[in-house]
Amino acid sequence: MAQGVIDLSSIELQQHITELYSLVKKLESLYPGRHFTPDGHMVGSIGECFVAEKYDLKLMPAANKGFDAVTESNIEVEIKATQRQRVAFREEPEHVIVVKIHHDGSIEEIYNGPGDIVWAQFAGKKLPRNGQFQISLTKLISLNEVVSDSQRIKPANKSLRK
Repeated sequence: MAQGVIDLSSIELQQHITELYSLVKKLESLYPGRHFTPDGHMVGSIGECFVAEKYDLKLMPAANKGFDAVTESNIEVEIKATQRQRVAFREEPEHVIVVKIHHDGSIEEIYNGPGDIVWAQFAGKKLPRNGQFQISLTKLISLNEVVSDSQRIKPANKSLRK
């Protein structure tokens, strides 16, 4: 499965994401120079819910440490969502799915693969003061290219399609 913008046709989540970004544009036009971009927990939660729906994952409670969801076969999945060019990791996940949420509300899958491939990028590096290693989306895209289909979580056969 190649990385790319994901078609979210006919699902309620897509409608709400589109409405949210439409509201952001309206607020920014009312107050030029001010930014109303969703950030932090909201972006993370949007990404987690989207990925959980797309891959039919069971979401863990919001404060769960180390992973956000599990597959039917009990693979622990860390979900990262961003609007920026980087994501951060505190510990090595079993599996990772990273998505980028664009300002038009579309969601792009950046990485879907084993966590050890990502974690290996931090080998030999000193843990930053904030306790999080950062990795660029560009690097994740290149790592995603070496992940075989057998190493990826497969999308559910639901209303979400790739």
